[in-house]
Formats: sequence, C-alpha cells, structure tokens
Amino acid sequence: MSVETTTSLRIVRTIQADRQAVWDAWTKPEHMRRWSCPAPGGVQDIQSDFRVGGSFTISMNVEDEAHTAFGTYKEIDEPNRLVYTWDWREESHAMGETLVSVEFTEKGGATEVVLVHDGFPAVEAKSGHEEGWGACLAHFEALFA
Repeated sequence: MSVETTTSLRIVRTIQADRQAVWDAWTKPEHMRRWSCPAPGGVQDIQSDFRVGGSFTISMNVEDEAHTAFGTYKEIDEPNRLVYTWDWREESHAMGETLVSVEFTEKGGATEVVLVHDGFPAVEAKSGHEEGWGACLAHFEALFA
C-alpha cells in the first residue's frame, strides 16, 4: 500500500498592474498587512528582514485564534521570483517547514503571479492552505481593483 506523504499546491492569478507594483505589494510589510491573512483585517503584525537568509513573521487572528506564520527568505530575484520557507509557530498548526515559490511574469500590462507551495505533510494541510491562499490572493487582487 502506498501513502502520499507530500503534496503541493499551485495557484495562478493575473493582476492588472505592472510587475514592480505587484512585487512591491507582495514584499513590503505596509502592503502585506492588507492582504496576507485570510480574514479581512486579521493581520496583527508583520516583521520582515527582506534579504536572502533573513526571516519574516506574520502574526494574524483568524476566527478569534492566533496564527503566526514564519520563515526564511531563500531566493530574492526582484521583480521576477521570490522563494521562502513557511511554517506556523503555534503547535496546533505547525506542520514542519514547507517551501513557497512565487513567480511574477509580465503579461501585456498585467502581471501573472504563480504561487507554488510545496512540501505539505498531509492532504489536509494542503487543503487548508489552498483555502487560505485563495482568500489571501483575493485580498491581494483587490489592492489593484
């Protein structure tokens, strides 16, 4: 019997803005606080040492429960590609280090954003993150509406 132990998700969105503006909205804390939580207005704090090897934390409140995402920047190729690790501080959400890769590609005045989140330990973790990233990306798109 074979059991799947790792899964990944891929989400693609086309944002009606130039690539540098989209990159800045993804990487600068003053913009990140407006979209990087599934619950509207749920971001409590963002800390970011934006350099390869630097770390970040995103403290949020979702359904009256604290969630703190954290990770380390692995690759920064402005404004083309960003790669960072991802996990949760709270034991109830921790899943082990996963990897997020985001590609930003110009598409005729718009920017295609391709997010790939790899290394989920279980299908349930993938499903929860797929829902969470979907909500976050809806907030992200709204920044440019």
